[in-house]
Amino acid sequence: MPSLRSWLAPRRPIRMFALLDEHGLCRAFRQSAQAPQGSGWIEVNQQQLGWLHKPLPASARSAPSATHSAATEALLA
Repeated sequence: MPSLRSWLAPRRPIRMFALLDEHGLCRAFRQSAQAPQGSGWIEVNQQQLGWLHKPLPASARSAPSATHSAATEALLA
């Protein structure tokens, strides 16, 4: 039986992020309900291990949201 807490406080959806280095190469992936701390993390709509150590395709990047930092906005440009 679902707990009362799960009814009152719905879970935030899990989002996917990729860590890009200074050359724009993908270094890591992370799944989290909120954006990771630190620079270089961008939200992506999918994860593929074949992207590691390579540039991300433009189609992988999620549309920017109000929660992105200025540094993330610069990486998306």
